[in-house]
Amino acid sequence: MVKHEPTSQLALAGLRVLEIGSGAALAYAGKLFADFGAEVIKVEDPDGDALRTVPPLLTSSDTESQSALNAWLSTNKRSVTLGSQRFEQYAWLARLARTCDVVLDARALSEGIEVLSRPVYGASDAASGENMPIEVCLTWFGESGPYSTFLGTTAVCRALAGAVYSSGAVEGPPHLPHDVQTGIVAGIGAFSSAISALLGESDGSRRYVLSIHELAFSVVEMEAGMVQDGRHPKARLGVNRFCTTHPGGIYKTREGWIGIFAHTGPQWAALCAAVGHPEHAQDPRFINGPTRIKHADEIDAFLIPALLTKTAKDWFEELGKAKFPAVIVPTMDELLAQQVHRERGAFVPVISGDRQFEGVVVPFPLGDAGPLPGGAAPMKGADNQYYRSDEALALRVRRTRAKVAVPPLRKTRVIDLTMGWAGPLAARTLADFGAEVIKVEGTQYPDWWRGTHYTEEFYSERLYEKNANFALMNRNKLGITLDLTRQEGRAVLLDLVKTADIVIENYSTEVLPKLGLDYAALSKVNDRLVMVSMPAFGAGNEWSTTRAYGGTLEQASGLPHHTGFPQNPPSLTSYAYGDPVGGWNGGAAALLALLVQARTGKGRHVNLSQVECMLPMAAPFILEQSACGKTTPRNGNEHPLFAPHGVYQCADDDEWVVLSITNDTQWQALVHVIDAHALGTNSSLNHAEGRRARRQQIDAHISTWCRQRTADSAMRELQKAGVAAGVVQPIWRVMEDSHLNDRGFFSRIPRAYLGEYMATTAWFRETASATQLVRPAPTLGEHNREVFSRVLGMTQEQQQVLEDSGITGTSATRKAAREP
Repeated sequence: MVKHEPTSQLALAGLRVLEIGSGAALAYAGKLFADFGAEVIKVEDPDGDALRTVPPLLTSSDTESQSALNAWLSTNKRSVTLGSQRFEQYAWLARLARTCDVVLDARALSEGIEVLSRPVYGASDAASGENMPIEVCLTWFGESGPYSTFLGTTAVCRALAGAVYSSGAVEGPPHLPHDVQTGIVAGIGAFSSAISALLGESDGSRRYVLSIHELAFSVVEMEAGMVQDGRHPKARLGVNRFCTTHPGGIYKTREGWIGIFAHTGPQWAALCAAVGHPEHAQDPRFINGPTRIKHADEIDAFLIPALLTKTAKDWFEELGKAKFPAVIVPTMDELLAQQVHRERGAFVPVISGDRQFEGVVVPFPLGDAGPLPGGAAPMKGADNQYYRSDEALALRVRRTRAKVAVPPLRKTRVIDLTMGWAGPLAARTLADFGAEVIKVEGTQYPDWWRGTHYTEEFYSERLYEKNANFALMNRNKLGITLDLTRQEGRAVLLDLVKTADIVIENYSTEVLPKLGLDYAALSKVNDRLVMVSMPAFGAGNEWSTTRAYGGTLEQASGLPHHTGFPQNPPSLTSYAYGDPVGGWNGGAAALLALLVQARTGKGRHVNLSQVECMLPMAAPFILEQSACGKTTPRNGNEHPLFAPHGVYQCADDDEWVVLSITNDTQWQALVHVIDAHALGTNSSLNHAEGRRARRQQIDAHISTWCRQRTADSAMRELQKAGVAAGVVQPIWRVMEDSHLNDRGFFSRIPRAYLGEYMATTAWFRETASATQLVRPAPTLGEHNREVFSRVLGMTQEQQQVLEDSGITGTSATRKAAREP
């Protein structure tokens, strides 16, 4: 057995986890466990995980070559391989699985959903007398619905989920990001599910089944709200054109690239002044974001030459002083040199054989509880001997299955001090697992996702109750109001904190300290309190006060340098990517911190950096820069392994299908279905490397075939033939998708003022049915009476005093000079 350093202080020390299957989603879920001290046993076929072949490959003098990406995903794991005697090997594997606390199972991705009926630990009735581990199973499309038997890839899932269509040039093709990006999201989902089950382990073990398709939808969920509100343009607007505002993109400067986002009036005025055109600040054509996007070309006509007069560093400093959301868009070598990330330990050593290079740290800073600062990746089969020993196979734990639909976090109380998308999504994660989440807003400062245009109509027509995005992101929560700018409001909040397990907040870093409500103050009234803070660059560093939106976080990660086609500038996705990614990471960090709290009785402050949360998305390029000293230039929709792979136009205008050939058998199936038999007889095309060299010729055949069919018929013909393919669906069609609606992923529910709207359901399931939605998002102050009475024991008279003095209320009130 490979020697591993003691990990007794780490959050997951003492847990044994089995990782079986392949793919980045599974590997990242396992990495999160391993880097926090769990004993993660990675099971591979004799030929090794396909991830071992993803470029760039590392050569070593004493070991086999392997992928830098796979090495990073495998730090601190153990590796075992299956032998050739299948019956004996699976009997051994079942015995090993029954010694585990958690099984992460991705076999369905390669073997189909039928494998879900065959637990890796053996038959349920046989295992019940021993140990039934917590299980998290990854599928492409879930266990039910019309797509459940489809062949999938992350690109296919992403396309069908609406997370491809809106990115790229107006004329197309839409952009396909690196597969790892969807894998990271799905991996966090798998990890969060398992940690939630561990928090509720007194009930027994739970089994969750996840759909990567539904997880991929989570990154564009905001657009589903915009469609319902009538705010979505229902079109692809072009490279670096953001549907809710302009400018919101990436611009060349005298040296380097600057990323900017102008949402509010004051931000637009500050930008106009900085670039020497203050006269445009009050131009009625540019009065707000949705109006400016209609005049984007006119704005760019004066903005592009102005930004070329200074360097990206100059603009970052100047605009930052004006509190304008602007960041340097770094190349990978520039990113690796940024001192803010260095100070936070964002880059850590990865060891593979005799090679060492830098990767990205797991972005949940829990102090003495982890994560490990890097680590070594195991060679294939390095731990075979040990895990076949009687010592390793001795039963360690005994669990029976928990009752279905009993929420694991039902005894957890969360105080939610968040606004927008990222913070509320983090808190919603806990709410979906059954936590009591109390969302705190102010009548003068409601969540800015309720709306930012504070007109007369905003108040008189209660527009703040009619925003579908707010409703989507705040399901399953209780809502109260408190004026935290006044001592009476802060006193009530402190009383609530005394009863809570965790506080989640995403205010600007200076807000809570000014109010006297930072962690130092809150922990005085509750020393076991966990607090998760989510600023853009983390607290306590030179860039902590940098203003940021989701797109800003994507810009600052350097990811746009590897999105899109070489003829275009570094390219953003069309949605606020950093927000859902920050929310996913914030939720996972909160769950993990709660698990440490449950085991130690101690509180802690988790100082998250949302830009760091984006860095795993850029991991392939960061690793390549560190290991090779350079990165491969932007290459459009090419894939590092699969060929052919891409987005192909179909018969109707702006209709596209994604096609991904993942193995040579699929290649032969493709040749047959598109009637390109001459390609099939060319032996040089029997392997991906040869097909990649003839990419243009192959793509011409595929394009000709696709242009004769609708996207839907092309997908269905290809899937029937055994080829992974999916329609590039715009979000408004995703909301009508037969598969998602058949599965109950979307649910129409009523809510006061908003009326009936289409809600989403949780991304994890214990049964084939969707996880039950407990309540719609709260109206402003909807649960004041309930929370103040039940949680704090306030009398009606005490509550009335708070209401009469304006500390609390159920209607938004005016406040001058408001800005989110």
